[in-house]
Amino acid sequence: MQTIKDKITDLNATRKARSEAKNEEKAEKELAKSRAEVAHEIRLAKEAEASMEAHVNKAVEKAAQHDAKQQGQQSKDVQNSQQGAADSVTTNPSGGMKQSNIPGHLSKFM
Repeated sequence: MQTIKDKITDLNATRKARSEAKNEEKAEKELAKSRAEVAHEIRLAKEAEASMEAHVNKAVEKAAQHDAKQQGQQSKDVQNSQQGAADSVTTNPSGGMKQSNIPGHLSKFM
């Protein structure tokens, strides 16, 4: 009878050891899986950051081109407005006072 009890005790101990080993292995697999997921997310974040940087650089270049274009148009507009102002002063029938077609609230931009 004692030997049967010893066998049952040994079987329970073996079952318990197997269960613990299985749970440890499962935890290690989950840890490895989560580490792989984290590494994947880090890689995606780095790729997104590089892509964002490329888009920002491209936007800066386009903004610079747009500013240069606007500078060119403004200088042409200033020349044209000066030409137009000179024309309006010479043809002004109101006694020689400067008169312009530009509204007062916009004249500060000219």
